[in-house]
Amino acid sequence: MAQAAETRKRGKDPETALNSGSADQAEMPRAPATNQAMSREQLVKAYGDMLLIRRFEEKAGQLYGMGLIGGFCHLYIGQEAVVVGIQLALSDGDQVITSYRDHGHMLATGMEPRGVMAELTGRSGGYSKGKGGSMHMFSKEKRFFGGHGIVGAQVSLGTGLAMANWYRGSDRVCATYFGDGASSQGQVFESFNLAALMKLPCIYVIENNKYGMGTSLERASASHDLSVNGAPWGIPGAKVDGMDVTAVKAAADLAVAHCRSGAGPYLLEVQTYRYRGHSMSDPAKYRTRDEVQKMRTERDCIEAARHLLEAAGMGDDEFKAIDAAVKARVQEAADFAQSSPEPDERELWTDVLVEG
Repeated sequence: MAQAAETRKRGKDPETALNSGSADQAEMPRAPATNQAMSREQLVKAYGDMLLIRRFEEKAGQLYGMGLIGGFCHLYIGQEAVVVGIQLALSDGDQVITSYRDHGHMLATGMEPRGVMAELTGRSGGYSKGKGGSMHMFSKEKRFFGGHGIVGAQVSLGTGLAMANWYRGSDRVCATYFGDGASSQGQVFESFNLAALMKLPCIYVIENNKYGMGTSLERASASHDLSVNGAPWGIPGAKVDGMDVTAVKAAADLAVAHCRSGAGPYLLEVQTYRYRGHSMSDPAKYRTRDEVQKMRTERDCIEAARHLLEAAGMGDDEFKAIDAAVKARVQEAADFAQSSPEPDERELWTDVLVEG
């Protein structure tokens, strides 16, 4: 830990770090091949975690349709392998920060489904006492520093978290998630510059789900290979199959090792896909049903993990047990969210300012 901190202060890469000085795309490291560095136990956990996120989000969609969830609500259905794979590579004490499509990240870090669902329904039992809703939940215990509603704003904040790690001399890293739409924001590139200059331990994760709201990446970005967006600052990057949890985990292992060694930031472009619209109010008419169905039937991340487990000898009884446990947790969360009281009116005045 002390050696990593000293390395950052000197501004030099240790001998074991990847070369981050080249801006040439051909020299940028790529993600390891799929199905590496994942034990059967890890794959079982990944399958269960992805299934929990999927079922939770489906239930959230139902409650939204019933009018029990108000405001904005951005579901993570289809993208589960991204956060689950990366979370498997992180350690206790590492931080996570993301944008408004955040329920999956909360659950992957170990936040309780009942607290997340209660916050979605605006109840006092929620993680932000019912005052934050879908886009603004936090957990100091799980080192989850929020969903954020301003596009790209969390990237600067994540860079600040990494700077705090550097300043304190710890070997903690911060996983900072943002979408393909946010990848063109000016503050993202400002963050890249600072992180590269100070060799901050920040993993920038671009969740490229092909569409920024309703606009395809091809129409919105001159850069069609987002993994090299950090190249001008010498930030190494990798393009990852975000529908394969084993590929995400292998790439995240590489990124975490790079950052933890004191070599500076790392960029992952994780190519994924959301099955639903941008938010619950989006009918998603900018893409065809055939496109969505093709991804669901041919590339679904949960089904892919199930096939790997079946090949490893896992039987129907084990799958049914996981299914039942997940279903029970989600139903319990929904019941708790609907029975938890609404916040007291006096809560309007709490948690507004920090008193010195």
